[in-house]
Amino acid sequence: MASRKGNPVHGWVILDKPEGISSSRAVGIVRKVFSAAKAGHGGTLDPLATGVLPIALGEATKTVSFAMQGSKSYAFTIAFGAQTQTDDREGEVVFESDARPTRALIEAVLPRFTGDISQRPPIFSAIKLDGTRAYDIARKAIADGEPDLPELDARPVRIDSLELDEVPESDMTDDLAGYNAASFIVTCGKGTYIRSLARDIALAVGSAGHVSRLRRLSVGPFSHIDAISLDFLEGVKHSAAAFEHLKPVTSALDDIPAVPVSAEEAAKLRHGQTLPALGPSALARFSAVSTSGVGVALARSVPVALVTVQSGQLQPLRVFNL
Repeated sequence: MASRKGNPVHGWVILDKPEGISSSRAVGIVRKVFSAAKAGHGGTLDPLATGVLPIALGEATKTVSFAMQGSKSYAFTIAFGAQTQTDDREGEVVFESDARPTRALIEAVLPRFTGDISQRPPIFSAIKLDGTRAYDIARKAIADGEPDLPELDARPVRIDSLELDEVPESDMTDDLAGYNAASFIVTCGKGTYIRSLARDIALAVGSAGHVSRLRRLSVGPFSHIDAISLDFLEGVKHSAAAFEHLKPVTSALDDIPAVPVSAEEAAKLRHGQTLPALGPSALARFSAVSTSGVGVALARSVPVALVTVQSGQLQPLRVFNL
C-alpha cells in the first residue's frame, strides 16, 4: 500500500490492468493520476495477466479486505505440451509431453476441479515461508544451481464453476484429435491460483501445460464491465474526468449490512465510543450486524465506521475519516 504526500482522495478505481506491468506499478500510476495521498489494491495480478484490478484510494483502503474476500472470475488459456517453473509462459520448461487432450477428455476431468479442492500453490508466488516470499526461495534455488525447486504444501480452495470455452481450430492438432491449447472460464474463492489450476488440469488429462493467457473478469462486486484502461486514466490525469470514474468508499461493502446512525451517534463512533442497544428499536437496528458479524454505520449515506456488535453494544472496528 502506497502512502505519500498528496490529496485526501477517497474511493475505488476499477482498473483494467494491461499486460506487462506489476500491480504495484499500476497502483502507483493511478495514485499519481488522482494525486492521492494513499493507495492500495484488492488482489495482486501477475505482470502477464490483464483485467480487473480494484484500486483503493484514501479511506477506501480500509475496505480492501472485503473486496479480497469475495469470489473472483477469470478467463484463462492452457497451452498443452510443456510445464514451466512458474506455471505460466514466462518460466523455464521443466517437463514436456507429446500428448494432446480431446474435448471429451478435458470435459471429463473438470468435475475433479470444482467444489472444495486441495491445491498446491506455485513456488513462484508471494506466499511466505518462515518470513520469506516463496518466489525469493525459488530464485535462490535456481541461482544456487539446485536441480529441483522446493514445493509448497497443498491448501484447500474453492472452485465455484469451471467451464471449457470454445476452442478455435488454430489450437487443434492437425488431425483435430486433440487440443494444443484450450480456454476456460472459472469462478473461484480467495487464495485460488489459476496457474496451479492450469498445471493440474494438464496433468489430469495426461499431458503437461501452463497458463499462456490470463484475464481477471471480476473481483467481489467489481466487474470488467466497469473497468477503465490505464491509457484512458493517464489521458485525463488531474482532471475532473478522472473523478467521474471514482467509485464510493462503500463499493466494496455491498455484502455487509448498513446501519443508519444519527449525527450524535456518528460523533461517538468516530471517537471510538460504543452505542448501547437500548430498547427494541436499537436491537432491531443492530440485528443484521449481529448476524453477519460486521456492518457499516452510515450517517446520511456517509460511511462512519466498520462496526460489530459485542455484549449488546455497537462497537467501531475501523473509523472512516470522511
